[in-house]
Amino acid sequence: QVQQVESGGRSVQPGESLRLTCTYFGRPHNSSPLGWFRQAPGTEREFVAGISWSGDSSTYADFVKDRFTITRDNAKGAMYLYMNNLKPEDTAVYYCNVIQLQTRLPANNVWGQGTQVTVSS
Repeated sequence: QVQQVESGGRSVQPGESLRLTCTYFGRPHNSSPLGWFRQAPGTEREFVAGISWSGDSSTYADFVKDRFTITRDNAKGAMYLYMNNLKPEDTAVYYCNVIQLQTRLPANNVWGQGTQVTVSS
């Protein structure tokens, strides 16, 4: 059963910013580390960023460091990905899921619809 819904994706130009939202509910999402992943056409889904349950620890893929910021608000059941200085290579469908922070791997194989981000001039 899918317990997360992604939103906020749209088409933007290079250099612009976006905020993605992951709305989650139920266990284990509301008591586990969460992460963002993305998948571009013809590629494997890849890790983008992860955050601990408390929000005091986060980790990023090298290709988004200093550009993306992950946060979460457990009271609202929401996780966010603030994306700055977007590049064409950031074009992908973005997904959220429960994550194992040490391995940066998803904790299950239950995925939502994702949200499409397209960066193009």
